[in-house]
Amino acid sequence: MNSGHQGHPRREEYQKLRAQGVSRREAAEQVGVHRRTAKDWDYGVRKTSNGRIYPDGRRVNYTTGTVTISTVIIKTPVSLKSLEKKLHPRFLSLSERERIRDLHVAGQSLRAIGRALGRSASTISRELRANSGVAGYHPYAAQRAAVARRPRPKESKLLRESPLRSFVRDGLRRRWSPEQICNALVKVHPDDQSMRVSVETIYQALYLQARGGLKREVQTAIRTGRTRRKPRRDPGRRTPRFNDPMVMISSRPAEVEDRAVPGHWEGDLIIGANGRSAIATLVERATRYTVLVHLPGSSHDAIAVRDGLVRTVQALPQHLRGSLTWDQGTEMARHKQFTTATGMPVYFCDPASPWQRGSNENTNGLLRQYFPKGTDLSLHGPEDLELVAQELNGRPRKTLDWDTPAERLRDLLAV
Repeated sequence: MNSGHQGHPRREEYQKLRAQGVSRREAAEQVGVHRRTAKDWDYGVRKTSNGRIYPDGRRVNYTTGTVTISTVIIKTPVSLKSLEKKLHPRFLSLSERERIRDLHVAGQSLRAIGRALGRSASTISRELRANSGVAGYHPYAAQRAAVARRPRPKESKLLRESPLRSFVRDGLRRRWSPEQICNALVKVHPDDQSMRVSVETIYQALYLQARGGLKREVQTAIRTGRTRRKPRRDPGRRTPRFNDPMVMISSRPAEVEDRAVPGHWEGDLIIGANGRSAIATLVERATRYTVLVHLPGSSHDAIAVRDGLVRTVQALPQHLRGSLTWDQGTEMARHKQFTTATGMPVYFCDPASPWQRGSNENTNGLLRQYFPKGTDLSLHGPEDLELVAQELNGRPRKTLDWDTPAERLRDLLAV
């Protein structure tokens, strides 16, 4: 037991009681000191005007909020959660640090300690050099110092000009998503690990730019146009608007559901400003190939939609005219006439169930990059729609193992 500093008038009496086998609590009560003070006496901790000095060389300064071990300064507090966090095996654990202390005190060489722990001698050398103070190496103090040093600001890979940043920038200009860019990097540079970046790193770079005043540039790079993350919410219920006899999606053949057979399409309208213009969109379920249907002027009633869809579908090869899935919008009131003209049955989704035609919903979200909400869609002619469709069909898609819809459709047509 460490006798330590003798400044307190009752400390000597306390130490005599402890030497006689009296418990810490009883001895503290007999001499009239707090149990925390008694514990400090037992462990040789010395109090100062603004902190404590521990036998392992740690100096806790409660005024500045720091812990100093020789030349090592630990920013406090280090939370218990941080100390107990399970780390990757490449980091030294507390038990390994305890063993380093024991073997080092026993006079073992750095190489011998490394062999005992399955670590390199340089790891042991760095550990002892970084965490040894005037009182030697203490594993618990070393663990706290290591935890305190671990958090640090890291410079983003995209902060400085580099081939990686140029690739990401070019992808964003082509309206690729961060996920498409990350996977394209792997395909284009399979052996170059420097050409790797996470999806989150790209998003963080974009959102940080937005906070730095580049809102306009970010809105062109992020399809939603948002400058910060937004939590997902359940869509609100809609009142059904289509009451004519329909064949519901529950009657759709299984071959359509599992996307095993090409030629089955999903469709919908994207609406322009004040509901006065629209573009019909068709997405093939197996390949995600997109076709945009021009609706002249401001008309997108049932007759205009029927005529536009018939004209478009009749231009498709016969084996790609399987079926069409649509929501319950009134623009499909002439669905029977469409089926008669094309031979394609139409299946209708349940109310408030856009996920039942998810490929088309996703595609319509992508198209809003080209045709923002609140704009006049009648300004875009057939040539404009064809150009947008070509660009969209040229994007690599995760669901297609990063092939493009155009490549998948080309393979189908070549059969």
